[in-house]
Amino acid sequence: MDHNLALDFVRVTEAAAYASAHWVGRGDNESADQAAVTAMRDAFSALDIDGEIVIGEGERDEAPMLFIGEHVGCCKGGTMVSTKKIDIAVDPLEGTNICAKGGINAISVLAAGPKGTLLKAPDTYMDKIAVGPQARGAIDIDASVKDNIYAVADKLGKPPDELTVIILERDRHKDLISQVRHAGARIRLIGDGDVSAAISTVFDYSGIDMLLGIGGAPEGVLAAAALKTLGGDMQGRLKYRNEKEKERAQAMGIGDLDRVFGLDDMVRGDHSMFVATGVTDGPLLKGVRFTSWGAVTNSVAMRSYSGTVRFLDTQHHFRDTPEDWWNKIKEDNKHNKTPKVKQSH
Repeated sequence: MDHNLALDFVRVTEAAAYASAHWVGRGDNESADQAAVTAMRDAFSALDIDGEIVIGEGERDEAPMLFIGEHVGCCKGGTMVSTKKIDIAVDPLEGTNICAKGGINAISVLAAGPKGTLLKAPDTYMDKIAVGPQARGAIDIDASVKDNIYAVADKLGKPPDELTVIILERDRHKDLISQVRHAGARIRLIGDGDVSAAISTVFDYSGIDMLLGIGGAPEGVLAAAALKTLGGDMQGRLKYRNEKEKERAQAMGIGDLDRVFGLDDMVRGDHSMFVATGVTDGPLLKGVRFTSWGAVTNSVAMRSYSGTVRFLDTQHHFRDTPEDWWNKIKEDNKHNKTPKVKQSH
């Protein structure tokens, strides 16, 4: 896949992050999320791609934009003209509640790969286990919590009581939390944001060794794209809430409903990309910072083929007010033009 697309995709997550950042701390989840979705959709329309959303905001009847199966990119007269056929997984605002409350670690994120490389899954839950490169090969989602903790601790060369497991704080995880504590490991509970949580297992400075628990399937695929580039490991199994979700999964090509998906099942091949931009400050990325002349965004772009991880600080200089700048972007995108914004990476 064209390496130049990585920077184009950064512009997409930057647009979503900037739009949702206006809603940080305002207590309005829906407006923050809608701002991110609209901005991301508009930004995609300026790219020379024929992209299909394989992980998005939900089914078409549930989401007016960035729904599963929607095509994004440049078009003429309603017809796609690009030959770059790409699968795209998105979460315009991971951590909607975090953004609304003004908390830490809200991000805008997407993953992409050549057509047919990203797992198509219904908007359901996924049971996940993820670790960094040093513990690669040690995890088994079918093994007990204790066995996994001991196996990972052994790979990392530390006793189980020095292992830290990150888990979403949910009622469904009460038994899981009890098992982790019984095994002697430490726990860091988070309210939202398990894409960032899974990625944090890769970085020594995060203090996180392992992710466990049930979260969104879309977030699972997004995390897999990053972990594949960073050399980590992950397994997941879809957890259906009803028969309708099972039927949707089968319609999307998932024959074995209880299948365990590894990294290479969720992200096939070696040409995937992972891109994210911070909305609020977190351990991986800084949030959007507004200035007298515009804004500064902090993003990361990863490519599995080259194994590169690039962090970018981008200065957005507004010609007029931020609102005028944003309206200009939307107007330019309607005509398939690249937004005229001075950027320094």
